[in-house]
Amino acid sequence: CIVPELLANNGTPIAEPVWFKAGAQIFADGGLDYLGNPSLVHAQSIVATLITQVVLMGLVEGYRINGGPAGEGLDKNYP
Repeated sequence: CIVPELLANNGTPIAEPVWFKAGAQIFADGGLDYLGNPSLVHAQSIVATLITQVVLMGLVEGYRINGGPAGEGLDKNYP
C-alpha cells in the first residue's frame, strides 16, 4: 500500500513509511510509537509484541473454528 509513503511525502511525520522497514523501528532506542503518539501504543519489546499477536490470533482462530459466523462449513485445518 502506498498510502503511508504518500502521507510522508506530503508532510505527515511518519518515521518509516516503507512497509518492509517499519517493523525494524521496534529495535530502535525509543521503541515503536503507533501513529507517532507515544501515549497511544508504545511497543518496546519484540517478545511482548509477538506474544500478544499469537494470543490474539489464537483467540480469533479458535472462535472461527468453533462455529463463529465466518467458520461455518470450513475445514478446520485449511480455511
